[in-house]
Amino acid sequence: MSEITNNARTRMDKCLESLKANFARVRTGRANPHVLDSIMVDYYGQATPITQLAGVKVPEASMLCVEPWDKSSLNAIEKAISQSDLGITPSNDGVVIRLPFPKPTGERRKELAKECRTYAEEARVAVRNVRREANAKLERDEELSEDDVRREQAVIQKLTDEFVAKIDEATKAKEAEVMEI
Repeated sequence: MSEITNNARTRMDKCLESLKANFARVRTGRANPHVLDSIMVDYYGQATPITQLAGVKVPEASMLCVEPWDKSSLNAIEKAISQSDLGITPSNDGVVIRLPFPKPTGERRKELAKECRTYAEEARVAVRNVRREANAKLERDEELSEDDVRREQAVIQKLTDEFVAKIDEATKAKEAEVMEI
C-alpha cells in the first residue's frame, strides 16, 4: 500500500471515531457520562471541562452523579449543567450533583434516531471525500503508471466500502439502543 492509501485509511479511521464521539453525546434513556464532555464550567474565571473538576459516576442505569473534587465548585458545576442544552435538571445535595435521565417518549426516540442517521450520513460523506481526495492525489502522482493508479484506486474503493459498512453497523447499533424501551 502506498503512503496515499495509508493516509486515506488514517483519515477514514478519524471519521469513524468522530461518528462514535457524536453518538456518545446522543442522550438516550440510559445515563452516559460522555454527555457532559462538552460542558464547560466557569472555574475561577477559567472555562474548564467538568471532567477536570469532578468525578462522574453512573450508580444506576438512569442516573449520573457528579462529585466535585473541590466542593466550592459545586454551584458553578450545577449552574453550567442547568444552562447546557442537555434538558436535565440537576439536583444538588451539598456533596454530589445528581442528574436523573428520564426515559424518552416514543416521539423523542424517533427524533434521536433521526439525529443518529444524520451523524452517520455526515460520516459517510466525510469518508467519500477522503476517497475523492486520495484518488485525485493518485492521478496527480507522476511516478505511478496508469495500472498502478487503477490498482491503488481499487484498494481505496475497498477501504471506502469497508468504512461505510462500519458506519452502517454503528448506526444500526445506536438506533437499536435509542429505540429500546
